Parts: sequence; structure tokens; C-alpha cells
Amino acid sequence: MRGTAREAASAAGARVRRWYGESPFHLVVLLTSFVICCYAGVRLLGEDDWGGILLWFVGAAVLHDLVLLPLYSLLDRVVRAALGRRPSLPRTAVNLIRVPAAVSLLLLLVYWPLVTRASEPYEKATGLDIGVFLGRWLLITAALFAASALWLGWRTWRGRARGR
Repeated sequence: MRGTAREAASAAGARVRRWYGESPFHLVVLLTSFVICCYAGVRLLGEDDWGGILLWFVGAAVLHDLVLLPLYSLLDRVVRAALGRRPSLPRTAVNLIRVPAAVSLLLLLVYWPLVTRASEPYEKATGLDIGVFLGRWLLITAALFAASALWLGWRTWRGRARGR
């Protein structure tokens, strides 16, 4: 009896894997994370403007898929073409531009109202000056690219030292 139950469970798992593409455990974890996110959203937002929130989510998805994705894909191609196949650079040198650029743009996206000084409610609610955010974002961006350049220099130096 145990063998048939185990075989049936295995067959059911195989059917789920063919239908879903991953294990049943992955599906359960994914659905659980959605439930937790929905619960957190309800608790944090209460009865506020759900239509507006839904509009923002749909707008963000459309903006990303129709504007941002083609834009950063094009920029990535430009960077890869500019770097070319240089023997002095590691093959992964393009990532040393991608990573700081992605982090910098993500910070800009998150703090856009503060960086552009378009957030009066923040200043009224906190009493803090919003004039510092542009300079701080530029400083963080410069630090990210400087760290990336130092990493590239170290990797290049290490590669040459090993080649001797």
C-alpha cells in the first residue's frame, strides 16, 4: 500500500512540475509569499485608495516594460560595443559598469521626489531640508563608480601579475 501511495505522490509531483515548470514546493512558497504581501498591504494601507494603488502598479509595469526595459537594454548594448573585445580588460568588465549604474538608477528612482526637490510633504512632515538629496545621490553615484574602477584596476593588476 505504501508503494502505491508514494508512486501516486511522485506522479502528482511530476504532473505539477510539467504544468508549472518547478516543484510543488516552489509553487507553495510563491503563493505563500503572495498571501503575506497581500496581508501586509491590507494592514499598511487599510481602506485607502485601492484604485489609485492598482493604477500605480499597472502604470509602473507598463512604464518599465515599454520605456525603461528598451532604454536600459539599448544602453547596455552601447556600453558593450564601446568596451569591445579588449585583451587588457576582463570579460566581465561590463558588469563593473552595469552594477553601479543599476544601483545608482534604482536609488534615483526611489528618491526621485527628494532628488528633484518635488516633495513638499516630506519637508513639512520631517522638518528636514530636501536640498541635500541631489548632492548625496551624486556623491553615492561617484563612490559606486569609483569603487568599481578600483575593483577593475585591482583585477587588471592581479591578472598581469599572474601572467608574468
